[in-house]
Amino acid sequence: MNFELSARGKQYLEKVKQFMATEIEPIEDEFWAEVRRTCDHEDWTTWKWPTALETLKNKAKEAGLWNMFLPDDTLGAGLNIQEYAHIAEQTGRSFLAPTVFNCNAPDTGNMEVLWRYGNEEQKKQWLAPLLKGEIRSVFCMTEPEVASSDATNMQTTAVIEGDEIVLNGRKWWSSGLGDPNAKILIVMARTPDENKGQHQQHSMVLVPIDTAGIKIERMLPVFNETEAPHGHGEISFNNVRVPVSNFISEAGQGFAIAQGRLGPGRIHHCMRCVGASERALELAIDRGMSRTAFGQPILELGGNKERIADARIAIDQARLLTLYAAWKMDTVGNVAAMTEISAIKVVAPNVMQQVMDMAIQIHGGMGISNDTPLVRFFALARTLRLADGPDEVHKRVISKIELKKRGYSHHRAEGK
Repeated sequence: MNFELSARGKQYLEKVKQFMATEIEPIEDEFWAEVRRTCDHEDWTTWKWPTALETLKNKAKEAGLWNMFLPDDTLGAGLNIQEYAHIAEQTGRSFLAPTVFNCNAPDTGNMEVLWRYGNEEQKKQWLAPLLKGEIRSVFCMTEPEVASSDATNMQTTAVIEGDEIVLNGRKWWSSGLGDPNAKILIVMARTPDENKGQHQQHSMVLVPIDTAGIKIERMLPVFNETEAPHGHGEISFNNVRVPVSNFISEAGQGFAIAQGRLGPGRIHHCMRCVGASERALELAIDRGMSRTAFGQPILELGGNKERIADARIAIDQARLLTLYAAWKMDTVGNVAAMTEISAIKVVAPNVMQQVMDMAIQIHGGMGISNDTPLVRFFALARTLRLADGPDEVHKRVISKIELKKRGYSHHRAEGK
């Protein structure tokens, strides 16, 4: 196994680092301060992005730092998963950078779905403007009335009636639903078919956000923050009708598409966790060495140096495990890397949460304010332990694979 970047990968990584240092980092604090001043958190319909975002996006396009997540030489940077992982680590240091580079969730996953599974008309109508950064998209999967850790519980339906798909149901935690540029939803819903197996009962459907019967119910706060102007929302579908041609791939392929969507996305999330953790460690060291108590730098007190060492060990372990998962996906495919993909989804957010907690403690009162990104990073880490499958589901996947290695694949929890 080899984690060495290609010359092309190194070039992109260095350009990203330079762009972030010169264009994003100097303005980011004021950027989010403007968001807090101008976005009414009680009324998501007023949300807007600061004008600086379009300026930065245009600069990123001109620099060739655009759609770097997409392994396509024409539409993206043509980097493999492991090469892009290093870039994701850098962008994870910032809440703004992924959007500036058009590499932010849920658009990356949605664009990859359309790129891999969409037909030519769907690519022309929706993928093209997403790749240009002209619009944003939303992914609707989780539901409020069921335990969504088991996606077969899904109640929202996408039933075929003649030449139309009729959607009914409710989704929540639909990321990006409050974004003023959100134009298209990818909705995963149940398409009952008694002739197919359990994992062929669901479909992914393209639904324009202004389709009749759609109602955005509310934005959902995360730790009392609505995360304007992007947000996570609850949405209902009441006899929403779209053409049958709006199925992605075909009816019944929802689970297969979801697995293809979530694999690379988990690498992106986990490497951004590593990048955020690195930034928090730097902030903790600087704070701990610049403040004194009882005649010494704070870092010299109460075992804080050991906490710094523990953070370094944990971050490096998370990075190496994530790069190993990315390497396996590039070389042997997602299915063969299932253990590693699930493992990093447990490890990286937990490491990020622990590092943030340590950094907050060293910062004292400042750590729980908006004067640093630590609280927002902490909330993201805790959220990611639920998003794309909770820790427990990923551990279950790993344990099933381990039992299967020992010949216990047909045994059940009931004791058979």
